[in-house]
Amino acid sequence: ALKKADIGIAMGKAGTEVSRDAAAMILTDDNFATIIKAVANGRNVYRNIKNSIQFLLSGNMAGILCVLYTSIKALPLPFAPVHLLFINLLTDSLPAIAIGMEKAEKDLLSEPPRDPKQGILTKDLMTALFLQGGLIAVCTMIAFHIGLSTDSATASSMAFATLTLARLFHGFNCRGRKSLLSLGIGSNLWCVMALFVGVVLMCAVLFVPKLQDVFAAGDLTGSQLLAVVLGALAPTAVIQIYKMMSAGTA
Repeated sequence: ALKKADIGIAMGKAGTEVSRDAAAMILTDDNFATIIKAVANGRNVYRNIKNSIQFLLSGNMAGILCVLYTSIKALPLPFAPVHLLFINLLTDSLPAIAIGMEKAEKDLLSEPPRDPKQGILTKDLMTALFLQGGLIAVCTMIAFHIGLSTDSATASSMAFATLTLARLFHGFNCRGRKSLLSLGIGSNLWCVMALFVGVVLMCAVLFVPKLQDVFAAGDLTGSQLLAVVLGALAPTAVIQIYKMMSAGTA
């Protein structure tokens, strides 16, 4: 029975050695209430992993779409290799870790159990990846075209800054299904700190002379910086409005 059950549960103290070997879960304190806590923790861990994957893949999708667009249009490449390394190794890793620290929602146990045969990359998740990545890519390319009116170095810097900042903001979108108004910005301070550190690192690249040379970053005017910030905020604003509208119609 323990082997054939979806999750065989044995007692850690009173149970026999045979039952513990056959079980998938062992209650070390022999307390049935522990099962509820274990299910809640398991669901939360799985959800956070899924949200982190959504964050990473949607952000990478945006970068791929940007490069694909400029290649088809025979435009200068929007990112240098060092830009992509900076995004993937520094600014992407911090929000992904912060999303993994998200606390369990109150209604987590009221949801039906997921199909154990269902993979992480479901149809709904793949749709979200393409839509969210496409939205970030569009805003990044708008900033890129604004920069092209000056020169290719400025365009590359604006595209890099917009994509970096948009992905940092996007970490808040991937915290859960609910909007930030429901979740609360301060309920996960790790995300706030990840945003702060990421912005500081990006500003260092854009404004510190030695780092400017390493990352081939051009000097941006005030209006160009404003375009970068607005372009980076736009995808998050659209996604949050959609989440609030979806919650209102649910």
